[in-house]
Amino acid sequence: MSSFLEISSEKLSRLIGTPNCPALIDVRIDDDFDADPRLIPGSYRRDYRQVQDWIDDVAKASAIIICQQGKKLSHGVAAWLRNAGIAADVLEGGFEAWADGGYPAVPASAIPERDAGGRTVWVTRARPKIDRIACPWLIRRFVDPKAVFLYVAPSEVEMVGERFGATPFDIDAPIRWSHRDELCTFDVMVEQFGLATAPLLRLATIVRGADTARPELAPEAPGLLAASLGLSRMYADDLEQLDAGMLLYDAFYRWCRDATNETHNWPSPKKDL
Repeated sequence: MSSFLEISSEKLSRLIGTPNCPALIDVRIDDDFDADPRLIPGSYRRDYRQVQDWIDDVAKASAIIICQQGKKLSHGVAAWLRNAGIAADVLEGGFEAWADGGYPAVPASAIPERDAGGRTVWVTRARPKIDRIACPWLIRRFVDPKAVFLYVAPSEVEMVGERFGATPFDIDAPIRWSHRDELCTFDVMVEQFGLATAPLLRLATIVRGADTARPELAPEAPGLLAASLGLSRMYADDLEQLDAGMLLYDAFYRWCRDATNETHNWPSPKKDL
């Protein structure tokens, strides 16, 4: 059982992927990180020795600090954050406990280089429908909460990527982050980012069915397609559509994770008097 000011891996796993997840800050030393260069989904690395320099950059009211074993480094950093008015807990047992528990971790090598503001920057075709909303949702919830997305004319995606240091995705070109055989870009990202959990694999099937005109893959695929096309008609601004789509995928993810066995009937069966 977690002690005061600590959170268990199990409880943290329930927070990851949700819009209210605290900031996840990895303060492992380089030697420990190099021994297993993966990150807890949604976390980012910071040097514990420079906590007073980056503490003002923590953009959330609460944080969870992660070191190798959940001891002095994470407890010290958490104390500094609390001193700055940020509610901060420590991951019990640190990254070792997370990895030993079999929870997903994102290979650092799969994450594109960050810009000067510490953000990954991505570029894709304008007027998104399904994959180009689903993939940004996945990235912001499980890879980089601060990620920036640029929507541009299809013919300009690759050149904008080169000139602005942005990673292209979901385009008709031989790049890492796009469709592959029967898989859509969302499938590829789930696999490459080490996020193949049961809920995300279920969601990936729904996204694939909606995105590749194969509604038979999942009963929910036509519903996702309808909602996605509706959003594309509601918003002329792609970033406004992305903001609205985040809520849509939050709901689908929580259904995949928590509610697949729940049913709803109306009216309820009448009892015999």
